[in-house]
Amino acid sequence: MKTQNRPTIALVATGGTIASVPDAHLKGAVPTLTVEDLVAGVPGLGDHADITCIQQAQKPSVELDFPALTALIATCLKAVDAGASGVVVTQGTDTIEETSYALDLVWNRPEPIVVTGAMRNPSLAGSDGPANLLAAVQVVANPSARDRGVLVVLNDEIHTARDVIKTHTSSTSAFRSWRTGPIGVVHEGQPRFHTPAFRRPVIEATPGPIPRIALVKAVLGDGMSYVEALPDWGYEGVVIEAFGGGHIRSEGMSVMRALVQRVPVVLASRTGAGTVLSNTYAFPGSETELLQAGLISAGSLHSLKARVLLTMLIASGADQATIRGEFLART
Repeated sequence: MKTQNRPTIALVATGGTIASVPDAHLKGAVPTLTVEDLVAGVPGLGDHADITCIQQAQKPSVELDFPALTALIATCLKAVDAGASGVVVTQGTDTIEETSYALDLVWNRPEPIVVTGAMRNPSLAGSDGPANLLAAVQVVANPSARDRGVLVVLNDEIHTARDVIKTHTSSTSAFRSWRTGPIGVVHEGQPRFHTPAFRRPVIEATPGPIPRIALVKAVLGDGMSYVEALPDWGYEGVVIEAFGGGHIRSEGMSVMRALVQRVPVVLASRTGAGTVLSNTYAFPGSETELLQAGLISAGSLHSLKARVLLTMLIASGADQATIRGEFLART
């Protein structure tokens, strides 16, 4: 029953470590706990809001894909249209950095979506799932979370979907935002934001078929000659994780010049932090030469996020000029 003067929050569960317990036959943890189980495992969760439980999926997050996110957005829209003040999504942490950004690119409502999960499953000592879920609900219930798009809340830190990256395989402090740091914290049950609300523009066009986008990492001694064949293998765009500030071996330049004539190619850095350079170096294979050849700079956008953005833009029907402009505006 709705409690007067309290927000209603939709809790949408998709599986992941936060919902995983050991299976005696498989001898490992698998997503089993329902959304109702998650709520029951957090004492006092209902003190902050009236919770509407929705079981969207029950799978590890590596099994999520763009069609699944389209269905998830539809669920979130339905929840806020029905009166929810916001949505908490629980999922596995393996893909939070990508799924949260994909949701953020199309979420045009003032009500917040907060994505959370757990690094330790509920059977382990020090399981972080209940604390993360409680913090996520506290953030969504706070009016200061409005107009911030999609947020990621773990370890009592509040991150933007645009910047958050998973940086460790198992630590409870695995999530970092190298560019900005967390934009807020949850302190004694109260969200405290360090920055004013600021929303980037969303992709308004209705997405069509999801294109295949390759993510290619530059490595020592490799001229990436195989990359030229990617369009023949069905890829409609490519993100290059280049060395340092945006560099490749000189022998790869002919490949890149041919590739940009066929599909959009985005230049990111394999370092994972910092901004792609634009005119610092001029040697063959430098960022200057690559950008002059027609590659699109990812700016400070992480390569994983750049791939998500390129996927969503191509799916929306954007041409190369539009894609270039969108990257410039968002990165």
